[in-house]
Amino acid sequence: MQLKIMPKKKRLSAGRAPLMLFLCQMISALEVPLDPKLLEDLVQPPTITQQSPKDYIIDPRENIVIQCEAKGKPPPSFSWTRNGTHFDIDKDPLVTMKPGSGTLTINIMSEGKAETYEGVYQCTARNERGAAISNNIVIRPSRSPLWTKEKLEPITLRNGQSLVLPCRPPVGLPPPIIFWMDNSFQRLPQSERVSQGLNGDLYFSNVLPEDTREDYICYARFNHTQTIQQKQPISVKVISVDELNDTIAANLSDTEFYGAKSYRQRPPTFLTPDGNTSRKEELRGNVLSLECIAEGLPTPIIYWIKEDGTLPINRTFYRNFKKTLQIVQVTEADSGNYQCIAKNSLGAIHHTISVTVKAAPYWIIAPQNLVLSPEEDGTLICRANGNPKPRISWLSNGVPIEIAPDDPSRKIDGDTIIFSKVQERSSAVYQCNASNEYGYLLANAFVNVLAEPPRILTSANTLYQVIANRPALLDCAFFGSPLPTIEWFKGSKGSALREDIYVLHENGTLEIPVAQKDSTGTYTCVARNKLGMAKNDVHLEIKDPTRIIKQPEYAVVQRGSTVSFECKVKHDHTLIPTVTWLKDHGELPNDGRFTVDKDHLVVANVNDDDGGTYTCVANTTLDNVSASAVLSVVAPTPTPAPIYDVPNPPFDLELTDQLDRSVQLSWTPGDDNNSPITKFIIEYEDAMHEPGLWHHQTEVPGTQTTAQLKLSPYVNYSFRVMAENNLGRSLPSEASEQYLTKAAEPDKNPTAVEGLGSEPDNLVITWKPLNGFESNGPGLQYKVSWRQKDGDDEWTSVVVANVSKYIVSGTPTFVPYLIKVQALNDAGFAPEPAVVTGHSGEDLPMVAPGNVHVSVVNSTLAEVHWDPVPLKSIRGHLQGYRIYYWKAQSSLTRNRRHIEKKILTFQGSKTHGMLPGLEPFSHYTLNVRVVNGKGEGPASPDKVFNTPEGVPSAPSSLKIVNPTLDSLTLEWEPPSHPNGILTEYTLKYQPINSTHELGPLVDLKIPANKTRWTLKNLNFSTRYKFYFYAQTAAGSGSQITEEAITTVDEAGILPPDVGAGKAMASRQVDIATQGWFIGLMCAVALLILILLIVCFIRRNKGGKYPVKEKEDAHADPEIQPMKEDDGTFGEYSDAEDHKPLKKGSRTPSDRTVKKEDSDDSLVDYGEGVNGQFNEDGSFIGQYSGKKEKEPAEGNESSEAPSPVNAMNSFV
Repeated sequence: MQLKIMPKKKRLSAGRAPLMLFLCQMISALEVPLDPKLLEDLVQPPTITQQSPKDYIIDPRENIVIQCEAKGKPPPSFSWTRNGTHFDIDKDPLVTMKPGSGTLTINIMSEGKAETYEGVYQCTARNERGAAISNNIVIRPSRSPLWTKEKLEPITLRNGQSLVLPCRPPVGLPPPIIFWMDNSFQRLPQSERVSQGLNGDLYFSNVLPEDTREDYICYARFNHTQTIQQKQPISVKVISVDELNDTIAANLSDTEFYGAKSYRQRPPTFLTPDGNTSRKEELRGNVLSLECIAEGLPTPIIYWIKEDGTLPINRTFYRNFKKTLQIVQVTEADSGNYQCIAKNSLGAIHHTISVTVKAAPYWIIAPQNLVLSPEEDGTLICRANGNPKPRISWLSNGVPIEIAPDDPSRKIDGDTIIFSKVQERSSAVYQCNASNEYGYLLANAFVNVLAEPPRILTSANTLYQVIANRPALLDCAFFGSPLPTIEWFKGSKGSALREDIYVLHENGTLEIPVAQKDSTGTYTCVARNKLGMAKNDVHLEIKDPTRIIKQPEYAVVQRGSTVSFECKVKHDHTLIPTVTWLKDHGELPNDGRFTVDKDHLVVANVNDDDGGTYTCVANTTLDNVSASAVLSVVAPTPTPAPIYDVPNPPFDLELTDQLDRSVQLSWTPGDDNNSPITKFIIEYEDAMHEPGLWHHQTEVPGTQTTAQLKLSPYVNYSFRVMAENNLGRSLPSEASEQYLTKAAEPDKNPTAVEGLGSEPDNLVITWKPLNGFESNGPGLQYKVSWRQKDGDDEWTSVVVANVSKYIVSGTPTFVPYLIKVQALNDAGFAPEPAVVTGHSGEDLPMVAPGNVHVSVVNSTLAEVHWDPVPLKSIRGHLQGYRIYYWKAQSSLTRNRRHIEKKILTFQGSKTHGMLPGLEPFSHYTLNVRVVNGKGEGPASPDKVFNTPEGVPSAPSSLKIVNPTLDSLTLEWEPPSHPNGILTEYTLKYQPINSTHELGPLVDLKIPANKTRWTLKNLNFSTRYKFYFYAQTAAGSGSQITEEAITTVDEAGILPPDVGAGKAMASRQVDIATQGWFIGLMCAVALLILILLIVCFIRRNKGGKYPVKEKEDAHADPEIQPMKEDDGTFGEYSDAEDHKPLKKGSRTPSDRTVKKEDSDDSLVDYGEGVNGQFNEDGSFIGQYSGKKEKEPAEGNESSEAPSPVNAMNSFV
């Protein structure tokens, strides 16, 4: 068996006889190596590894699981007792044992009751080496009984009286947590005047009128079953002086009325505890809670002292507005008399509580497992303490040792069992029980007697490689029982170790302090005991050391030249070295001027920065060596010339007047190099916190050579100075001597303190920590404090170090907290920190917005309204509301399609929003959700609405086919977006003459179910322009236009594609040369001339002339407004916008129009887009000779139309 490694060594003496190295047994017990293969083969008594708690309160609604896990070799078997008798689990169908384990599962969820299985259980794990037992596990189901029904009378009392509202909760298991709330489940506010006692009662030192309420309710929360029981509400009415006087006015004389004071002021008296003294007993390690609650007017203040002693600083806490004193981890030293003092302006009273601290048993020395060899001695010690002193009893394999089988090697001496010359049959598991009236301790410790032949655990044929003249360590880890002796041999023929150069360690390792070449070879480790022998061979190789036989040499070179360093290495031929070059103990600069080959480092074009120490390092797997040389760079010998340069560095820095927070620094300036020094820059280094990093300290004028420097506590300062002139800044001076300032408490607290929750039940407090310079002393820590903002809880604090975050768990969801973080160090605390407000973690909102309703504004826009979600239900920061809406189906087609939901988010607390971009005549569904920082809440019930019809889009296509002499056929496809039910199509067309002027406009209505229409009785060889659009009940849609030409004769039928506006006559006739056409044109011109003369005369007389026929002949449908009732083109009108007429309008010769001159003045009508209006609103205009893609516009000239144009308008 391997021994514990000891620092001492045993040196082997030289002799001519074969030298055997023996390892003597020096300790009383074996230690089993943690070798997995070894542990698999060794037998071992059972050891309990896991068990349920002694007092095991179960949830009666869940299955009972009683844990018992153990290990051993061979694996142990398990059995149970219940209430001291064998528990036969095979006879109970509800009880099962986990395979390979002793853990019991009692299935009471399917049938059975938890009360049936109440009792004391104990598990036994047994194998051939002994038996280990568990603690006595007391199983009790938790109970949360209902409150006893009682009739509570209303309480009426005068302002200023004291009051105690009893709670008296039902007795549960475990005891419930008590708290007082109102009907709205809001905690009742507590203060120095009103507080809850440890027994759950609510104490009023004096009552005020605002204490009047009918819902003082005591709640008992049973955490184990997650249930809350409620007491009947208590009604309290506080009568003020005025109310009392009004009540008794009819029955009392004037002298019996109450005065101005509500109730007489009085000194304090204790509501609890009773009397002047009381006694309190607590167990060691628990929390000692002492309570004093007093009544009086004014409200008393409570103070605590300990007679003949002081309260422990780090373990004392005040709760409930100092009415409760708590001492955590109480010890016997905390026994004594504690005094609470209640004081107000009228007097004081005190109460003495005598505290006695008892102690359940606790370990001083717990028994440890013992592994022994046959014939070996050992002891088991079980030592415990307690108050009263615990009684020690022993068991063997779970049986009291008094009735256990006798073992002659065993002797009991109180708390110790002494074993002498043990045998294998002495193996057993012993239990030590230490008990007093407050509890017990039970520990298992086995005695395992092993008889094992030697084993060597070091791997066979391990190769050790060592550099010559260095120590060599050859391992021989071993195990055996009894403890083996170790011998080392060298050589395959078993040659003995004869020289005195070997050291044998107690763990079997052979050390050769100075290995030489002749140490190379095979070494054999032999382990022997009376049960057998084991041996193992290891191999040792001695390698030549690595040496640098040609070292780099010191060099002085001029700038711009080349330097070479040589480094020649000699090494063992079996090892492969690597050579690395360093500059000033760091890597070489990443510069192409540095070249490394096999044995040389070459630096070309040397500059001043290249000066320094160059080191050659040769590494192998076993050793490394290095050699260094210094390179000095000098300037070439120049022709002397004036130096205009930055100053030389200052020197001779000195620190004087060294104080805690200041020091004086003085220096000697360097050469200014012919440019006066303008200023000195002082920098400092903090060698303790930021070594190697220089910071700006201050600047002084160039005429000053001293500076008074302000310092911070606990900083190891070094200073350096740089000079500056007009050419630049000098190099830094050499650093001054170091100056360590004394530690002090921090001057500042952490910044950026925040409190945010990462989970619904936590509060993550973060801050920006102080840096080392700001710590002002060693032991920098942070005192993190928090409490609920809206509660009256005391601050909870924790001190942490080396972190910038602390997570408070178990917080209610999204509750405001007051937070502060204070820095402290070994010297003390920083100033009181600022208090910030944070919030515990958010959770998803609980409720959806209510009262969602939709108002449809038009066919593409709807407005949604909803009621806001209460802030309490949002459970987080309100981000806004989110509307999900989707088009379920078209009101026209009713076709099912893939539903694409759209989302609109409205920030903040808005309770309405607009939904734009809706499709007309569609069926929509929407819901609303509230959004906080955690996410979305539940959706409101879906709301359905329909959009009204809208105007359709343009027809998808329009083609003109089959042109003839007097007809054209139109084919079209319906609009791709009808946006409603189509009622009809409107077709407008007009001829276009050879000068591209438009003729009269024809208007046709076509049924909505048509997709083809033939126009007859058209002029031959004439171009027509068509305007085509669809209509719904909402109005007319966008139009589509096309042009086409009728043919000259039947022989000129065009192919189908001519209908697209490219039709040409197969045979053209020049009608301008025909006689009949010339005569007709002359007649027309004469008529127009006469008409113009008449119009001119009537205009000068202020008369009127109708030209609506001309408007009808030349109007442009695309710019005429549609009538609202049928969507047809109507007349222009602009009664709302009285604008001046454009140039070309017909006005009087003085270019002015006065409305009072004539009611028919054009001022009453707005100007048209491309024309002008007559007195009756009709359009006056001419088509220009330029062809437009849109219908012809009015002629902007005021001149009379020419006869030629008038002629063309009739073609």
